[in-house]
Amino acid sequence: MYRSPRISAALLAAFLIAAPLALRADDDKPADKSADKAAEKTAEKAPPAEVTTQGTVDVGGQHIAYTAVTGTLTVGATDAQDAQLGLDGKPQAGSQLALDVPKEPKDAAPTARMFYVAYFKKDAKAEDRPITFFYNGGPGSSTVWLHMGSLGPKHVVTAGDQHLPAAPYKMVDNAYSLLDTSDLVFIDMPGTGFGRLTGKEAEKAFWGIDEDANAFARFIQRFITKYNRWNSPKYLFGESYGTTRSAVLADILENGRAIDLNGVILLSQIFNFTTDIDFPSGNPGVDLPYVLALPTYAATAWYHKKLPQQPAALETFLKEVEDFATGPYAHALALGTDLSAEEKQQVAEKLHSYIGLPVAYLLKANLRVSGGQFEKNLQDDQDLTTGRLDTRFSGPNLNPLSEGAEYDPQSSAISSAYVTVFNDYVRRDLKYGEGQTYLDHALFGSAPWDFKHNGNPVSVNVANDLAEALKTNPRLKVMVNGGYYDLATPFFAAVYEEKHLPIPQSLAKNIEYAWYESGHMVYVRDESLKQLHDRVADFIKRTQADGK
Repeated sequence: MYRSPRISAALLAAFLIAAPLALRADDDKPADKSADKAAEKTAEKAPPAEVTTQGTVDVGGQHIAYTAVTGTLTVGATDAQDAQLGLDGKPQAGSQLALDVPKEPKDAAPTARMFYVAYFKKDAKAEDRPITFFYNGGPGSSTVWLHMGSLGPKHVVTAGDQHLPAAPYKMVDNAYSLLDTSDLVFIDMPGTGFGRLTGKEAEKAFWGIDEDANAFARFIQRFITKYNRWNSPKYLFGESYGTTRSAVLADILENGRAIDLNGVILLSQIFNFTTDIDFPSGNPGVDLPYVLALPTYAATAWYHKKLPQQPAALETFLKEVEDFATGPYAHALALGTDLSAEEKQQVAEKLHSYIGLPVAYLLKANLRVSGGQFEKNLQDDQDLTTGRLDTRFSGPNLNPLSEGAEYDPQSSAISSAYVTVFNDYVRRDLKYGEGQTYLDHALFGSAPWDFKHNGNPVSVNVANDLAEALKTNPRLKVMVNGGYYDLATPFFAAVYEEKHLPIPQSLAKNIEYAWYESGHMVYVRDESLKQLHDRVADFIKRTQADGK
C-alpha cells in the first residue's frame, strides 16, 4: 500500500527522501534510518533459505490442499553476476564471485535477497497449472497488501469504510483465493520484507525503474528454474507502481529472456506520471490530469451525496461525466486565458453539478482542482477530509485552514491491520521470521529511487514497454482493473493510457477492462474482492486456453 500523500511527477524523485512514496497504500514516513538498519543487520541471524508448510482453503466449492513455501532467493545486480550465483544464493565454485571475495561484506558485489511466499496446489502438473507472480508498488513497498488482502489463501477482514478498531484484528480463510485457478507467488521488492541488500552501493544497484524490473526478471527466471515451472502458463499481477513495474518487466521477459507471458494483470494502473492529479499545478499548461481525474471526483461526490441532484445509477452518471471531461471541459482548459468569463461561468456551474464543489470555489481555482484540494473541500462543511486511496473513507481534518488534504483517512484506517496480521501469520502459520524484522517498506535514506527510465530523466512513461511486449508477442493479453473511488491512480487515466499505447489498432482487442465500486485496493470491499476473483480467474482460464 505505500504511496505518498502529494507528489507531482516532476518533484517525485526529490520528494522520496523525506516523504512516503508515490503510490503505496500506507502513509507512514520512511526517514533516514541508516543507524537502525545497521543495528538490525547486527542483531538478525541469517534466515533459512526456505520453510515449507501445508494448508487448505475452500474456494467455490473446491477444497484445495496446498503447499506454502516461504523463503528468499538471491539475485545479482547484473545478468553476469546473477549467472554466477547458485540457487542457494552462494557463488558457484570457480566463478569470479567465488574467487573475488572481499575482506568486508560492504565491499562485495551488490546482491539482493528477495523474500517470497509461494502457494502450490497439491497434485497438480506444472504444465497444466498456471503460476501468477504478485507484487505491490510504491516504489518501496513490500507485498503485504496484496498478500493479505487480495487473492491469497488468507484475508484480513476490513469491512466498511471506517477506521478499524485496534488489535486484535481478524484473519480468515479467503473464500475468493485464486488458488482454485493458479499457483501464487507473492514477491517483496529488494530491500523489503525479510529480504536484504548487501554489497557495495547495493541500494543504487536495485532501487530504480530499470534496476528494479531487471531484479524481478532475474527472480522470476531463478524461481521457475528452482521449482521446475518453465513450462507453466505465466502471469504477472502488479498493483499501483507494480503496474509500472509490470510494463517494464513484461518487455524484459518477452524480449530479453525469451519468456513469453500468457497475461499481464494490472490493478490501479499508472504508466504516465505526468497525469498525476496530486500536484498538477506544478506543471502549468498540462491540463490532462484534471480531465482524467474528473470522473473519480464525480463518483466520490455521488458516494458522499454531495451532488445538487443525485443520479440513480453510478455508471450511467460516470459515462456522462467522461463525455463532458473529454469534450467541453478539456476544450475550456485548452483555451487558457482566451476562455471568456461567460463560458468559464458555464463550465463552473456544470462542474458543480458533477463534483459538488461550490461554483465560487471552482471559479477561484480557475476550474482546476488538484486531488488534495478536492479531498480537503468536498466534505469541509462537516470538518472531514476525504480519502485519497479510497475516497469512500473520511476522517477529521487535521487543519481546517489547510488548502489541501494533509493525510489519507483510508490508509490510516487499515494499515495497522495488514502489517499486524501478516507479522503474526508469517511466524505462526508459515513458521518463518523468528529473530528477524519484516520491513513493510524500504528504508530510503541517502539512496532515493532512480526515476530515469532508459536514460530519460525528464518524465516517467512506460507505455512503450508494454506496447513493445504486445507487438513482439501478439498473443499476450492484458487485463486492467481499477476502482471508481481511487484518486491515487484514477480509473479514467488508465483507460486513457491504454487507448494511447503505440500499438496497431488490431492489438487493442488484447486489452480488457474491469471496474469496481471500491478504491485503489479494490479488495478491501468484500463484494469487489469476489468480482476481482471471478474476473481474474476467468481471464486466466481464457488466456491459458488460448495458448493451447
